[in-house]
Amino acid sequence: MDPYTDELLDDANSSILFIANRPQVVMEHGEGMYVWDTEGKRYLDFIGGWAVTCLGHSPQVISDALLKQSGKLVNVSPAFYNKPMVEFARLLTKLTGLERVFFGSTGAEANESAIKLARKYGSVHKDGAYEIITTNRSFHGRSLATMAATGKAGWEQMFTPQVPGFVKVPFNDIEAIERAINRKTCAVLVELIQGEGGVYEVSFAYIQELRKLCSEHGILLIFDEIQTGIGRTGSMFTYEHYGVLPDVLTLAKGIGGGFPLSAMLAKEAYNLFDAGDQGGTYTGQPLAMAVGYAVVHEVIRRNLPQQAAEQGMYVLNKLHEIQALYGLTHIRGKGLLLAFDLPEPRGTELVSACLQAGLLINSPNPSTIRLMPALIVTKDEINEMMTILCRTMDQLFKK
Repeated sequence: MDPYTDELLDDANSSILFIANRPQVVMEHGEGMYVWDTEGKRYLDFIGGWAVTCLGHSPQVISDALLKQSGKLVNVSPAFYNKPMVEFARLLTKLTGLERVFFGSTGAEANESAIKLARKYGSVHKDGAYEIITTNRSFHGRSLATMAATGKAGWEQMFTPQVPGFVKVPFNDIEAIERAINRKTCAVLVELIQGEGGVYEVSFAYIQELRKLCSEHGILLIFDEIQTGIGRTGSMFTYEHYGVLPDVLTLAKGIGGGFPLSAMLAKEAYNLFDAGDQGGTYTGQPLAMAVGYAVVHEVIRRNLPQQAAEQGMYVLNKLHEIQALYGLTHIRGKGLLLAFDLPEPRGTELVSACLQAGLLINSPNPSTIRLMPALIVTKDEINEMMTILCRTMDQLFKK
């Protein structure tokens, strides 16, 4: 390790608040499917910034959008409309069929907005109902409210007392939802594919019944598509696979291609906030709006949802080819949000070994590996990923 990197790591380890066990490398630049550290080592990125860099690293369209907008208007205050805000809102509402949008900076902020809107709806139309049903193993963010909504094991003990009003039920269990609904229920919040939970998909029948159940009881159906939206699963939005439109939709990650950006969309009937109920300094910030518009437009122009579907199937086929050799199980996913289980709970070890070999992958739990590369990934890059992965697993799992 060279002296410059040593100095950077010393400063990082002594000045940045500890929140994660980060590897002792410092990333410096990226292009397409690759990132390079300060020592010039190249890594093939199959994490994609946690499903964020949908167009790959440092795409020209983001650079152009930032340059153009920064020369016009960087910030004006959320008290005013701005041109890129209106243009982006028009694009998203047209794409989703949901008439209203609120912009934020993070997925947690979008989900907080959805929680507030659901409780506002309960206050106005459901005699003060405030409870929101969520599912076990779900992940909705790291703010206090979204952590309380999250069904991740052990989180109910963190940062107590938790925000009340969230009822957890088993995933993909419509009868459990039905039993949980009572006069205090205002909404159901669900991921169509639980990304952080390990890439588990809802069934078609479950979502059909859930839509009916929410409509019958007059409660909001909220889809958290923070990780699955903007082409990730082979359609622009994952709910399109099921033919079900939610009442409220949350988006982040891929919507900004790496720029901090999120959105909550809702049907006109739920345009309920009074002035001052909701806001934020960077709501509809012009730079973010210009980037979001450019990213979503590029995803559409290049038909990247179809690309994700095709390349995702190629990855799945490649994983099935090596399944028996390495004892892999439960190969799963949709589009370019994929996962498989290991024969032993050594995910952290495999991730570390792949990092050393120049490949970035993720292990959401000790037995699972998750792959979520940029939507621009090619077959050549998938083949390279498989070569590195197999070479690494040869050391760990080959029978």
